[in-house]
Amino acid sequence: MTRLAALLLSSVLAAMTGAVHAGDCRQALALGLDVSGSVDLREYRLQIDGLITALNDPEVVRILMSAPQAPVALLVFEWSGPADQAILVPWTKVTDREALAGISAMLADAERRDATPGTALGVAMKTGADFLDQQQGCWKRTLDISGDGRSNLGPEPRNVRDAIGARGITINALVIGADAPASGDLRQTEITELSSYFRTHVITGRDAFVQTALGFEDYAAAMTAKLKRELDGLAISGLQ
Repeated sequence: MTRLAALLLSSVLAAMTGAVHAGDCRQALALGLDVSGSVDLREYRLQIDGLITALNDPEVVRILMSAPQAPVALLVFEWSGPADQAILVPWTKVTDREALAGISAMLADAERRDATPGTALGVAMKTGADFLDQQQGCWKRTLDISGDGRSNLGPEPRNVRDAIGARGITINALVIGADAPASGDLRQTEITELSSYFRTHVITGRDAFVQTALGFEDYAAAMTAKLKRELDGLAISGLQ
């Protein structure tokens, strides 16, 4: 969101007294982090710390704080096998920097837990959608799912995606490619193939997109870019 757009939004919110009520939420954003067996302890920390970095990026903070009358609500959960879904940060409205600091602190305290090695992406999508159904009052509901591989357990993503989209939920994806190899480099080919899989089977909704990270080292930068894109462009019509 440009500075001019932010000022316009602020003016519209101020002008429409009575249209925006306490408790309004302009966007519910559930972030699902991949902690399957392919993610080791180092990669886990890069993912968690990368999300903290992204949430505290100055431009992301500015967008989050641009309309405190109708804040963004955030939830962060981990996903792995069919029975391995855990909330790291419960639904929290980002009304001020203190709330954002609280989210960052909860993430910083997260520890790698034992999880089944499988990748139940379809279950993760359904879980994220169920969390978002708890935020029916938000003008927009978005599931941000990170993953470094294809689903190999539980329902196929393509078999649950359309039903989730029909509930008015947008699914975006952050695809994580392999880290730099000792010799040779097929990462671009591999991440192109994985991105195609997520684009075909996972994302849904208007303006849904796939962001890529070329290895977990690139996660912070990729998540920062993704949050800017997800949080930008609030529909003014939602205020009416």
